[in-house]
Amino acid sequence: MRILHTSDWHLGRSFHRVNLLDAQRDFIGHLVRTVRDEAVDVVLVAGDVYDRAVPPLGAVALFDEALHRLADLGVPTVMISGNHDSSRRLGVGAGLLDRAGIHLRTDPAGCATPVVLTDAHGDVAFYGLPYLEPALVREELGAERAGHTAVLEAAMARVRADLAARPAGTRSVVLAHAFVTGGTTSDSERDITVGGVAQVPAAVFDGVDYAALGHLHGCQTITERVRYSGSPLAYSFSEAGHRKSMWLIDLDARGAVTARRLDCPVPRPLARIRGRLDDLLQDPRLARHEDAWVEATLTDPHRPDEPMARLAARFPHVLSLVLDPERPPRDPLASYARRLRDRSDREIAEDFVAHVRDGLGPDDAERKILTDALDHVRLAAAGEEAGAR
Repeated sequence: MRILHTSDWHLGRSFHRVNLLDAQRDFIGHLVRTVRDEAVDVVLVAGDVYDRAVPPLGAVALFDEALHRLADLGVPTVMISGNHDSSRRLGVGAGLLDRAGIHLRTDPAGCATPVVLTDAHGDVAFYGLPYLEPALVREELGAERAGHTAVLEAAMARVRADLAARPAGTRSVVLAHAFVTGGTTSDSERDITVGGVAQVPAAVFDGVDYAALGHLHGCQTITERVRYSGSPLAYSFSEAGHRKSMWLIDLDARGAVTARRLDCPVPRPLARIRGRLDDLLQDPRLARHEDAWVEATLTDPHRPDEPMARLAARFPHVLSLVLDPERPPRDPLASYARRLRDRSDREIAEDFVAHVRDGLGPDDAERKILTDALDHVRLAAAGEEAGAR
């Protein structure tokens, strides 16, 4: 059986205020073409269909379009809810959608009720384990203790029990949304540590032929039978080095796995550049990034004037500015308080300016402003004291 494993669509998400809905629509089109061109038997979406529990209308419309296009192919699709989704909202109409070949699995109680598909070699049981928040599902699943590992173990115990009752030779696939030990994170995943330690061992999924995982945004192989597809688009600059793709999985008659990565379309490359502003504007080696979405980290000792406007003149798609000034070596014992001793108010003010600007003191114009301000405060204080008398 040929399986297309995807996850983490995050419909409705933007990238540093750039609307990604068109790019997400392009991905859906690419997905549909891949299903047709690669003769896919079943599509898996391992959670985080939406980016938030109450998605914007444009994202809902795109999801509706995706469902219609997948149903029109006549190829079954199995989806689970992730930690970004509202399982109740995503699961509305699941019973009706089943009839169209779209199988939504959002209720933890149904984790041991598989979608059973058949090929020339027999049955394949697809078990959907939606994101399991330990505090909410521990009692329902009968987990012996709190934590992500415990609730997933309880869910998988139900899966194995159901699988054991099926005809010999039934192959099995689990969809899950979790942080499995050995996976590499990025900045765009929402923390799921609430409710216990987030990471779970890959051994939790022992006993099934393939575990199609979602949550981590980088495509990665934990074991030959346990994989993340990653998100189809980059959602943070920490993913600049990612190759966005999907897994095309062939499951043979014995349940052996053959995997192939299929690249996803890239709306615009990402680039992270670092250095002093003038150097970034002049370095010929950075010409290849002029059409990319750019995150620039400036190392100038003090903040340059209008850095974003100046960067945009060369990198018109710059989206993020990070300030990380180069700091000269300092005497660790020379505390700010010690430097204030025996200094006048004017000297203290000038020293403060130099302190917050990494050694760059005020110029003549700034000194005049400081002097005038100090004089104003002294005169005001003197006036209040005279009035009090």
